[in-house]
Amino acid sequence: MYCVDFHAHAFPDALAATTVPLLEQKGSVRAALDGRVSSLLASMDNAGIAKSVVCSIATRPKQFRSILDWSGSIRSDRIIPFPSFHPESPQALDEITEIHREGFKGIKLHPYYQDFFLDEKRLLPSFARIADLGLILVMHTGFDIGFPRELRADPAKIASLMRQFPNLKFIATHLGSWQQWQEVHEELVGTDVYFDIAFSLEYLPKEMARKIILSHAPDRVLFGSDSPWAAQQNTIQLLQNLELGQEREQQILGGNAEKLLQ
Repeated sequence: MYCVDFHAHAFPDALAATTVPLLEQKGSVRAALDGRVSSLLASMDNAGIAKSVVCSIATRPKQFRSILDWSGSIRSDRIIPFPSFHPESPQALDEITEIHREGFKGIKLHPYYQDFFLDEKRLLPSFARIADLGLILVMHTGFDIGFPRELRADPAKIASLMRQFPNLKFIATHLGSWQQWQEVHEELVGTDVYFDIAFSLEYLPKEMARKIILSHAPDRVLFGSDSPWAAQQNTIQLLQNLELGQEREQQILGGNAEKLLQ
């Protein structure tokens, strides 16, 4: 089994001890790990995971530089960092270009923690730059466990964005949109959007998960755990329990990710 976790999180050791408990309280969840890179690597060893994409979120514009520098410091054959910029940064376009120039494969954005709606016109130049540079955009989509339910990055907005930027490598996390899975099936299945399965299979019936995954393009579904919020090994088991067939399962576990990261 070759496995790539396309949706994991970690923090600098000095921040992990305070950040993870705060986020646990905000979302009323219990983390499976302590948020350190060393703990993620140990989890990967235990679960048989070859690589993890570590997604960071700049909650303020001034965090761009520290996140970029830390991402560079943890980058390895097994840890693939996706830095972040803040949409309110006056230098957002230059920061996207710098992420690309530094050799990173993608970017992570989060509409709740960064306070934006996907269909805001001010974001269009950033999406255009990301698409033009061939960067991967991992976006938190759907509702968020720690925030009031607002339609910030819902399936309809994602579909509209992809019509404007058909070449954008857009990963709609949480199986297309967290706890908006009927809308995912209606609006996004069959499009060029990538889905990851992070923090989703625990929350919807097996047949609905199978319906979405088996109706979508086989090369557009990615394994993701959302570690440390879920255990990587448990997420692998949840995927295997869907009984998708060996070929489809292996594509999701690692084959699709390997092609996307090339």
